[in-house]
Amino acid sequence: MNVDDALTTARAAGLVLPSAGWILGCVLFSLAGLAAWRYGKAVGRPAIRWLGLALMLYSYFTAPTWLLYAVGLALCGAIWWNRPGAD
Repeated sequence: MNVDDALTTARAAGLVLPSAGWILGCVLFSLAGLAAWRYGKAVGRPAIRWLGLALMLYSYFTAPTWLLYAVGLALCGAIWWNRPGAD
């Protein structure tokens, strides 16, 4: 079985390879989530830590690229809203 046959069989089974934009979004938001988690730990803000964890893990449950970016930006906004200087 060559690569083209394998891809054709996978598409027939309903499996689709992710786009480059989706992969880039996963990496970008996962790294931002890791940074937020560490920042929340350093400043003692549990809300920022939980939002950072959510930012690292939510991409496993979102398939469309537009939804990946929408949720990622919303979580980044929530982290910004909960920063220590925003009180």
